[in-house]
Amino acid sequence: MLHGAKIQGVVLTVKNLQSFGLTGIFFKFASLMKKIRALIRLFYFVGYTVLRVAQIMVSSLFLGKNLQRSMRIRNSWARHLLPAIGVQIRTSGAPPDFPCILMGNHRSYLDPIILIRDVNAFPVSKAEVASWPVIGYGASLSGVLFLKRESTSSRKRTLHGIAEKLQAGFPVILFPEGTTHSLPTTLPFKSGGFKLAATERVPIVPVAIDFSSTEDHWIGNDTFLPHFLRRFGEPRMQVQVRYGTPIWGEDPQILLDKARTWIDSELLDMHYHWK
Repeated sequence: MLHGAKIQGVVLTVKNLQSFGLTGIFFKFASLMKKIRALIRLFYFVGYTVLRVAQIMVSSLFLGKNLQRSMRIRNSWARHLLPAIGVQIRTSGAPPDFPCILMGNHRSYLDPIILIRDVNAFPVSKAEVASWPVIGYGASLSGVLFLKRESTSSRKRTLHGIAEKLQAGFPVILFPEGTTHSLPTTLPFKSGGFKLAATERVPIVPVAIDFSSTEDHWIGNDTFLPHFLRRFGEPRMQVQVRYGTPIWGEDPQILLDKARTWIDSELLDMHYHWK
């Protein structure tokens, strides 16, 4: 009886505390902790990136420019950075180490960082990234092709640049949807990269990327800093990456259809397992 009375007393005490507004205080404290966590991760992101960019600059100054070395430093940066800021990645399939075009669906600004942790490749990125502090400069030093999607001449130059990198033995990363979104399957693919793969006789390697929460997707008019502070306040961000087998062919449309079908199938399977 006495034990039961103590338990009742505890329950009554908790209820009294709730009535005093401590529930609201708890949620305010939790919100504050999220903001602190996000700021710590932001400072780490910037500081660690500056350190690695400086490493590339110093090594290029004293040892001469070497793209493979710069890519290895970039690879190490991504492998250390992502878990440090709470990104947990589960990977399946074999990342390619041969000339190919990696075709992936697009969810977030993290997508190319997630892929370059596995592959020493040239991502194709929108031209605005080149102007981002620290990230843009580091990208230009370590192998990124910048594209103005609205410019026909820029698209032609980028396709020519992709062909050069493939001929030099590098994989290239493309996001053929051209934008990020939260739909369960892919948007229609742009065909330029598939035509180039057929012409250059290099394989397409499809890759599917998805996050456990659609809140982690970077979509619409959301900008980098507000999204980062909002999402990296959470304890962790879970991501799945699945690499497919190489797809060869001389018909660009068949290459496109096969890659898109595989990616859509993997995205639906990931969505099912996230639930």
